[in-house]
Amino acid sequence: MKPVSIDVAAQLVRLEALTNFELRAEWRRLHHMQPPKSLSRDLLLRGITYKIQERVSGGLSKSVLRKLSGAGPDTTSDDHRRAAPRTEVKPGTRLVREWNGQTHTVLVHVDGVEWRDRRYRSLSVVAREITGAHWSGPRFFGLTSNKATGDG
Repeated sequence: MKPVSIDVAAQLVRLEALTNFELRAEWRRLHHMQPPKSLSRDLLLRGITYKIQERVSGGLSKSVLRKLSGAGPDTTSDDHRRAAPRTEVKPGTRLVREWNGQTHTVLVHVDGVEWRDRRYRSLSVVAREITGAHWSGPRFFGLTSNKATGDG
C-alpha cells in the first residue's frame, strides 16, 4: 500500500475546516454529481476523502468494480462458475449432424454412444473425432445453446 502523501494529508486537514455547504461543493467537483441530500457531514468527508486518495493512489481493481456494480461474483473464478444444465438423451435416440459436407449419425446407448460402428464414452469424444478440435459434444450435436453453456 502506498503511503499517503503530505499533499493528501494537507487536503484532509483543509476539509475539516470547510462548512457543510463548501463540502457539498467539493463533492460536486470531485464526483461530478450532486451529493445525496441526506448525507451526513461525516459521510460527505469520507466520500471526498476517498476521491482524493483515489486520484493519488489509483482506484479499485476491475474485479472489485465488477462485484460492486452488481455483476455478482467474479465470473473468472472456478468456485463461482455455474454448471450448464445436463442434457439427457434417451437410449435409442439418433443424433444427426452435418460437418464439412458429410452427414454424421450417432446412436445413443445407455453407457455411451455409437458412431461408425464404434462405441465411445461421450458425445464430446465423437465431436473431437469428427472435427479434430475440442468441442462440447452436446453443443456440437445441437442439444444445448450458447446461452446454456455460458459461451455467450
